[in-house]
Amino acid sequence: LMNLLIMWLVFNNFFGNNVDHYVVYLFAGQLIFSYFSDATNLGMSSLVGNAGIFTKVNVPKYLFLFSQNVSSLIFFAFVAIDGIAFTWKFVFLVYPVVCLVIFNLGLGLILSALFVFFRDMQYLWSILTQLIMWLSATFYTIDSYSHTVQCMFLLNPLYLYIRYFRKIVLEGTIPTPQFHLLALAYAVGAFVIGAYMYRRYNHEFLYYV
Repeated sequence: LMNLLIMWLVFNNFFGNNVDHYVVYLFAGQLIFSYFSDATNLGMSSLVGNAGIFTKVNVPKYLFLFSQNVSSLIFFAFVAIDGIAFTWKFVFLVYPVVCLVIFNLGLGLILSALFVFFRDMQYLWSILTQLIMWLSATFYTIDSYSHTVQCMFLLNPLYLYIRYFRKIVLEGTIPTPQFHLLALAYAVGAFVIGAYMYRRYNHEFLYYV
């Protein structure tokens, strides 16, 4: 909330005049990014941080990652503030939340596996998360860009999920089927890759933690 307040004070005069309900626009982007950042950063260290448990007891290692993601979900309780009327379309917000959870779990699986072998991963990821934030239009709009550039923003999964929230909450429109498929593809793709890495390197984790 403090971070949101600071960003609102800084960017409101630059972008707020061109965006209806700018606080909610900013809030949606900031909350989703915060959840993404917390879930992936906490998930990345979940294996190493719980090495004392799974090196002595044979438990499914992915459970440590799941607990970190679920604890961050409280961020989504604050999405629709600023007096915007709730409509039946808000039900569709479940879809990007589920996709984002699956995407974060998959990315967490990938990062936590890499972190076991490459401890410098935490520094690289902190830089990448900042880059992702700037490319996710959390506090600015992309309306002034050409259609081609706007489509390129959809290559960023986090922007896609933020855009979904804004379409439902601020614009009152339901994204296209292609939008839904792309959101699902990012989630499933990340999770499949992460699950493969856990299965492939499951026994090697014990030797590196």
